[in-house]
Amino acid sequence: MNLADYLHEVTQFKSMEELWHAHVAQMGLFGFDRLIYGYTLFKTDTSLGDPDDFVILSNHGREYLHGFLSEGLYSHAPMLQWVLQNEGGASWRLAHEMAAQDKLSPRARAVYDFNQRMGVTAGYTISFNSATERFKGAISLAARRDLSQDQVDEIWAEHGTDILLMNNVAHLKILTLPYHAPNRSLTKRQREVLQWVGDGKTTQDIALLMGLTTATIEKHLRLARENLAVETTAQAVLKAALHNQMYAVES
Repeated sequence: MNLADYLHEVTQFKSMEELWHAHVAQMGLFGFDRLIYGYTLFKTDTSLGDPDDFVILSNHGREYLHGFLSEGLYSHAPMLQWVLQNEGGASWRLAHEMAAQDKLSPRARAVYDFNQRMGVTAGYTISFNSATERFKGAISLAARRDLSQDQVDEIWAEHGTDILLMNNVAHLKILTLPYHAPNRSLTKRQREVLQWVGDGKTTQDIALLMGLTTATIEKHLRLARENLAVETTAQAVLKAALHNQMYAVES
């Protein structure tokens, strides 16, 4: 699919799943067959925030994701350090050169060695523009196992501008779509009561509007706070809105 056709298609998607499926297929045409996309809205100077709040999309295998994400290797990945300090695209040659010159910390070296064992050896990383200090997003594009970093750099020299644009547009579209994190999802009722709170309604108002008791409304609010790992209802409304779970259209 050419650039114009792809960008047009991306704007039409209404779910994260269909967009991601199309994006994986499109990047595969350039030789990047394993991707990890992610962003956080809760970054601080010392942390990327609670991993349960990350928006993560990937087509890597379960074994790799378990080690890289679940076991926390990502936090010491050499290219993540680049992402936190830069925007745009970068060749994984940076990590290879640091490893060859023995400039990686022990933990970063462990991540590098893990990637080598798992066949994640050549690729590019894109760091997206950060509109606020709390936001950081990036995508890792791992090349096919038969491609060397030299070959990947040649692909980038020819198509890098288009690849950057495709990823940036896909990223901006993702930011508009609802994301239901496994540990942060709300039920339809919980979303509904939070929506009424967001509209300025009291618990008594919501009970009347929904035809439920105030005790039931309070229960839905309590469960919503627990699911979103926040202490107040105002925080729950904000976090649900940040992940586009407020006013979500049912498929």
